[in-house]
Amino acid sequence: MIIGYARVSTIDQNPDLQIDALEAAGCDRIYIDKASGSVADRPELDKLKTILRAGDTLVIWKLDRLSRSLKHLMEWMEYLEKEKVQLKSLQDSIDTSTSMGKFVFHIFGALGQLERDIIRERTLAGLSAARARGRVGGRPRKVDEKKKKRIKELYAKKEMTIQEICDWAGISRGTLYKYIRE
Repeated sequence: MIIGYARVSTIDQNPDLQIDALEAAGCDRIYIDKASGSVADRPELDKLKTILRAGDTLVIWKLDRLSRSLKHLMEWMEYLEKEKVQLKSLQDSIDTSTSMGKFVFHIFGALGQLERDIIRERTLAGLSAARARGRVGGRPRKVDEKKKKRIKELYAKKEMTIQEICDWAGISRGTLYKYIRE
């Protein structure tokens, strides 16, 4: 059986391009997840894994649709080899039913991991340089300590409703209750 797997990173993205290519590749079934590659919980991929049998072929649009980490990709490769399931990546021209396909698969996986590691290193270096210049990341606080104290006073006096306090301070109820608990 030829089984296809498509994944888009967000609900807003459309998997049609991948589905069309998988159908053209002759997939008997196609499983689709709408989740980031970094998210471990992908229910359709889990379902797909339970139906794969020896002699089946798993077809994907591109390697990064199956996994974004080299470790996870290699785990999949080991699983597929153990189960005697072939992998075809349409955009990467990889077909693990051939020796060259297996070789190319490992090379592409390593290059993908290298690229992610370089991006991560650059991001961390940029954050470190920003911190050295006194810039701190994260969302700016709407409420300073003085305003926080006033919010707590208004809450304790019960002169205003919770909603009125939230509207006045420009905060949500959850934030108000967080300040009260502090």
